[in-house]
Amino acid sequence: MNDSAPFVAVIGGGPAGLMAAEVLAQGGARVELFDAMPSVGRKFLLAGVGGMNITHSEPKEPFLGRYGARRDELAALLDGFGAEELREWIHDLGIDTFVGSSGRVFPTDMKAAPLLRAWLKRLREQGVVIHTRHRWLGWDESGALRIATPDGERAIAADACLLALGGGSWARLGSDGAWLPLLEARRVGIAPLQPSNCGFDVEGWSPLLKEKFAGAPIKSATIRLGHGTPRQGEFVLTATGVEGSLIYALSAAIREQINATGSATLTLDLLPSQPVDKVIKALSRPRGSRSMAKHLHSQLGIDGARAGLLRELSAKDDFLDPQRLAVAIKNLPLTVVRARPLDEAISSAGGVPFEVLNEGLMLKRLPGVFCAGEMLDWEAPTGGYLLTACFASGRVAARGVLRWLSESRALYPHPDI
Repeated sequence: MNDSAPFVAVIGGGPAGLMAAEVLAQGGARVELFDAMPSVGRKFLLAGVGGMNITHSEPKEPFLGRYGARRDELAALLDGFGAEELREWIHDLGIDTFVGSSGRVFPTDMKAAPLLRAWLKRLREQGVVIHTRHRWLGWDESGALRIATPDGERAIAADACLLALGGGSWARLGSDGAWLPLLEARRVGIAPLQPSNCGFDVEGWSPLLKEKFAGAPIKSATIRLGHGTPRQGEFVLTATGVEGSLIYALSAAIREQINATGSATLTLDLLPSQPVDKVIKALSRPRGSRSMAKHLHSQLGIDGARAGLLRELSAKDDFLDPQRLAVAIKNLPLTVVRARPLDEAISSAGGVPFEVLNEGLMLKRLPGVFCAGEMLDWEAPTGGYLLTACFASGRVAARGVLRWLSESRALYPHPDI
């Protein structure tokens, strides 16, 4: 590596930071990456447990729609490095991918570790130096980066700094949100971190439901929030409420409804494949000496956790009238009152707003300081959308660094730091 090349410090070894390091090295920068954990990519590896969902194959417009209120900002990041480009990049690492029945994209072996190993090998060959157990502590009085290391604190004077520090979920894997006060101390406006892709609590399940069905899945149901479009899938009953993929898909809207009014009421359809008139007809058949539980099972296949949830959320009198019970099965109200704690969430909302960044993801208040990844203020459901945007933002921020270095010729630290 050319010692006269500009020196860029990348803080954070997740997908965004690693991608930024790669692009910076390819652009001729001297790159050192600092991560507080004993190894890089720890949350990335956890995401691969049970199958590494790397991106999604759906068409561009619905794909971009997954980013909600930040669709336009994410569209700009994903321009030129969306799902297809990400797959090509993975293939170039020697890892094949396939599209699953849900449209989600996975490495052929379904694992994250081989991909990460191949990637780190390429980064080392490109000259990227990775420091683990090195935690960023902010800036000193001269504007140098303060880095806590196993051998004591170091001051790092870099020509530019790229922060890719993650959100606030899964602190044990490194995403602890410790960077917030460091940026706020420099008068950078930050949107509060909130849980995303998370579970929610109800006011309180009955002891019977908690004892018998906590951890049980509710399969092939639909959920609707307010007058929104119903979503079909699976969710899980917990000791305090509900979680799972179907809940995560609506988590942003549920959370915002709770923030606005104190609660959110979901409407469940426990039999989405059957119209209400057929449900009424089935329930109206004579049940003789059979219990209602056996009648629900034999006529509609409702038993176990679904039956328990129906009992929990409907009135006792509903079970005396086939029509009322059918309506309850098709329109079961579930009120949730709070999101689970941030550290339990798969991802987080909030962070560095796009409004305080330029198009190259440089902080307007801190020239030479760039941000990428989940620490930016955006969110998306699971399904590969989170990872795709993290990769893309790392590339955009790295290119922003290279452009800024080329245009300014100014050495970091900047006098304003």
